[in-house]
Amino acid sequence: MLLQIKQNDTLIEVLDLEALISPTHSTIPGRIQSGQEEQDPEEFPKQDLVFPSGEALPKCWLDADYNLKSN
Repeated sequence: MLLQIKQNDTLIEVLDLEALISPTHSTIPGRIQSGQEEQDPEEFPKQDLVFPSGEALPKCWLDADYNLKSN
């Protein structure tokens, strides 16, 4: 799965989908997609990421208390 960094439109390959959808993880491991060589994995703050379409990540992926707040 690819996500994009909001500030500079850089594409990130998500390496751990469980971490992405878990609201208890504030960062996810990923690789910047640039050039022909595979980049080293890095940690990226989820709040800095969006889908390539520009759509924000679901709040339930970012906020562990989201379900409690909506009741």
